[in-house]
Amino acid sequence: MIIEPRMRGFICLTAHPKGCEQNVKNQIKYVQSKGPIAGAKRVLVIGASTGFGLASRISSAFGCGAATIGVFFEKTPTEGKTASPGWYNSAAFENEAKKAGLYAKSVNGDAFSKEVKQQVIDTIKADLGQIDLVIYSLASPVRMHPETGVLHRSTLKPIGSTFTNKTVDFHTGNVTQVSIEPANQEDIDNTVVVMGGEDWAMWMHDLKDANLLAPGATTLAYSYIGPSVTEAVYRKGTIGRAKDHLEATAFTITDALKDLNGKAYVSVNKALVTQASSAIPVIPLYISLLYKIMKADGIHEGCIEQIQRLYSQRLYSGKEVPTDANGRIRIDDWEMRDDVQEKVADLWTKATTETLPEIGDLAGYKQDFLNLFGFGFEGVDYEADTNEMVTIPSIG
Repeated sequence: MIIEPRMRGFICLTAHPKGCEQNVKNQIKYVQSKGPIAGAKRVLVIGASTGFGLASRISSAFGCGAATIGVFFEKTPTEGKTASPGWYNSAAFENEAKKAGLYAKSVNGDAFSKEVKQQVIDTIKADLGQIDLVIYSLASPVRMHPETGVLHRSTLKPIGSTFTNKTVDFHTGNVTQVSIEPANQEDIDNTVVVMGGEDWAMWMHDLKDANLLAPGATTLAYSYIGPSVTEAVYRKGTIGRAKDHLEATAFTITDALKDLNGKAYVSVNKALVTQASSAIPVIPLYISLLYKIMKADGIHEGCIEQIQRLYSQRLYSGKEVPTDANGRIRIDDWEMRDDVQEKVADLWTKATTETLPEIGDLAGYKQDFLNLFGFGFEGVDYEADTNEMVTIPSIG
């Protein structure tokens, strides 16, 4: 079939298998160009199919030479309908790993569930014995709690008062005002259950109980802080409460891993175009302005550049892992530089529908958004008849 992007709001309903494959190959090539990393050799990535999770799996495999198990919840293809991009990304990753002689297996299912945790445990026992590094990179809007059976939904809301500020429709370039009503306590509690650290802790508890964590095992989850212009809807909103919980969980996991000399970290990463961030009002406009500045200064990074730097210069530099006063790894350091943020704040006051094409990088935002779904890559013939029925080798 001829596969074209079909948009509905901040979601693309189609994904291109060859484009996703090219995306994975480009990321692998980047990691390989930076040379080997003396890091983990047996890695579990929970949320492994897109964004920072995919970049973590690629950096582990093609930077550290690691065997990897990836967990994700992706839509499979059917005749005439494409899979979700994460499915095609994972298929391409496994194919490239196989060519390189690297172990790679994947589990497609609800990572919050007991069943998927058990399937992963059984796979590790059978194939790898133990794990050196666990990456926790889930980005789900809902969670069925495995103990209570209650379905929790996260929300994107401020806390305390209505939030009003600028945002942009990245499809049209229209800059408008958006107002978001404040969350109630139930909204906050549900968001913490979905996006906080409870499930991360459950994974680590189950892996340790099964004796699957190697001595000195490390686990890492991803977070975001961001600037003052986004904090009302992000860091001081419902998501921020969940991130606070996630970051606090790192300390409780570290305590639980003391007898293994293990450690849990939270890495605070840069603002990037992801399916999740595209859904958050204000963030697309902020990213458009940020990209313009960071590209001009030669310090722009995508997911793979961020994670490769995280691995090579933070986790596996051969030195003590540097953290901030709250114990977090800061790989958002270039984004949060004073000079960068001062420029963003200045451009924010000037941003309108008319000025944004000049002062922002909306074209770069759109390009990155299309890339998420396998569109817009050089070297891919998008006019060609393409087979949507791609399988993931370890899943079939």
